[in-house]
Parts: sequence; C-alpha cells; structure tokens
Amino acid sequence: MGNDFLPFALPDIGEDEINEVVHSLRSGWLTTGPKTRRFEKDFSEFLGGDREALAVNSATAGLHLALEALGVGSGDEVITTTYTFTSSAEIIRYLGADPVFTDIIPETLNMDPSLVEKAITPRTKAIIPVHVGGLPCDMDPLLAIREKYGIPIVEDAAHSFPSYYRGKMIGTLPADIAVFSFYATKTITTGEGGMVVTADKDLAARCRVMRLHGIDRDAFDRYTSDKPAWYYEIVAPGFKYNMTDVAASIGIHQLKKAHEFKRKRRSIALRYMEALKDLPVVLPKDGGSPEDHAWHLFVLRLDENRTSMGRDDFIKAMADEGIGCSVHFIPLHLHPYWRDTYGLRPEQFPVATSEYKRTVSLPIYTKMTDSDVERVICAVRKLLTA
Repeated sequence: MGNDFLPFALPDIGEDEINEVVHSLRSGWLTTGPKTRRFEKDFSEFLGGDREALAVNSATAGLHLALEALGVGSGDEVITTTYTFTSSAEIIRYLGADPVFTDIIPETLNMDPSLVEKAITPRTKAIIPVHVGGLPCDMDPLLAIREKYGIPIVEDAAHSFPSYYRGKMIGTLPADIAVFSFYATKTITTGEGGMVVTADKDLAARCRVMRLHGIDRDAFDRYTSDKPAWYYEIVAPGFKYNMTDVAASIGIHQLKKAHEFKRKRRSIALRYMEALKDLPVVLPKDGGSPEDHAWHLFVLRLDENRTSMGRDDFIKAMADEGIGCSVHFIPLHLHPYWRDTYGLRPEQFPVATSEYKRTVSLPIYTKMTDSDVERVICAVRKLLTA
C-alpha cells in the first residue's frame, strides 16, 4: 500500500484549534471550565439559542444521561434500531432496561416508524431513533407516536451535525433530547466528546448533575468563586461524563467551520453520485433539500443482481488500490452479546440483514483533495466495470 494510502477518515484540525488548545494548557484550566462553558453557549446559539446544551465526554455518555434523566430503569424497555453502533443499545443495558430492536427502511437504512408502534408494550419508556450517516429519520410519524403514547424520544444524532428535517435543524425538533458526537471521525470533532441538547430545563438540570458525580455544583463554579466555596453536596450517584476544556477548545473552532465542512462533504457526495450512477450499485438517498443530509457517511450498496463482486472482496480490492473503506453497520442482532442475550435471529430483521451484506462506506471527509476524490472514483469504477 505504501505511503500513499488514503485512509477512510481524517480529522480537519487547523491553527485556530491548535492555538486555542495551547491557550487552555497555559491557562491552567485543563478540565471542565470556561472553554467548555463557551462551547456549550456557542452550540446552543448555533441551534437557535432556545436549547440547553451540555458538553460531555462522548455521545455514549450523553445517551446514558438522557435515558437516566427520563427515568429509564430496571425492567423497562427502550425501542431502537438494530442498524446502529452498539452504543445506541448498550446505554439501555447500563440502566438495567432492555432494548427492543426494529428493522429499517431499505431506502435510507433508518428506523422504520411503522415497526416502532408495533413494538410498544406497557414497559416501553423511550424510543431512540438513529440518523444513520447524517440523513435524518422520518421523524413526523415518530413524533406522532410520542404524542399518542406519551413516550419520550431521544435522538441519536451522532452522525447528524448539522442536518435538517423539513427545514428544522436536528436538535431543534420537538423530541425530548438529542445527542451529538464529536468523535475523531465525525463531522466536527473534539477528539472524544458529545453534546446533549434539550429544551426541557428539568431534564437539562438532571443531566448536568449526573454528568459529574451527582454533585450539586460544577467544579468550575466552586473553584472560581471569590468567596469560600469548598462545600458541595452529592445529591445522586452520578457519573464522570464531563468534557475537558482541552477538548472544548477544539470544538469552539470546529463549530465555526461546521457549515463549510458540510458544503465540502456534500460536494464530494455529489461527485460520487454523478460518477458512479451507471455502475452496479445503489447510491445513498439524498435529503429532500441540499441542507438535509450531513454526509457523515457515503454508504454505497453493491447491486448483487448486476455484479459478481461481493462486498468483502470489494473492500479488500479497494485496500489493494490504496484506499480505506469501512462498513456501517454490522447490525446488532448479528453480534454475539445481543444475539444470545435476546435470542435474536437474522430473519427477524430481513432488511437490515440483507442490506448489511452489501454496504460499504467510501471515504468522505474535508481533508480530501480533488485528486483524492478522483482516485476513489477511478478505483471504484475499475473494480465494478472489470
């Protein structure tokens, strides 16, 4: 592969982020402090200013906090999709509750709302839709279910910053909580990190307390007070989920670039769509408008009726061409823990099972040059026209 291997993903970190991190290191504030507060404020304003934003050390932590704040506990059920990363479901188990998995819509790979209502039982305490790849789920029927049954919705928006549903940015819909990810491969990054967003002040207050050991005051408040402020009280058995100022320093400047980053990813996606449309593939579904899709992922599906090349062979061949690809996702019902714990079978999820076998994610990130994109296109065309 040599030194010219094109990786599947790379973060796009500039001098502004580096300088802000250096400033934090020199300031003495390394953990949660003024930079984290600033990042939260900026993020809230990015969404319109009427949502509370709580920075955490991962989207997984944010999802856990969200369900805990909603009162999910032992014996409860939470409905989510099998077509996701394990964090969407493992946080349900953290609380002693059980995930109930649904199949997906083949066109979008997102949760099928028609199956969600059928999965509701008296034990159902929440629904976690996952916006796969950056294209939002069909939220109207899910929000209708929320209204009909009074079941809270927590959006797993790890892939979806910034994306839109019917003209509204994800994070501003009338769901209860949305959780974003800033992992190194995401649309904006803090290295590790996430953001919990809600318009419900009570839910925000609970998440804020549980984010740092169940302490009734942030360390930043106590350490910067000009009066003796050493006293605090533990009001709940909380967690250690706070974001550091070093991470927030990166996020502050990544956030400023979010729309430009999105334009770059979209331009790559459009080039792929045009250049690959005549091949034996199923192209990803775009949103209803140019703003809808965040294009965190470009998920290509091989059309097994028109090509003899299997997905695994395709990925290996792309690696031989010096290009990294990935798979999103191995459905949860195929993993030993979820399969064996809940007795799950592939035939229960026919769409997710069949689509998984033919999906491959191509590189799509802002540091890609025009020649990088052309190189991916040429490699795909070479393999699928052979």
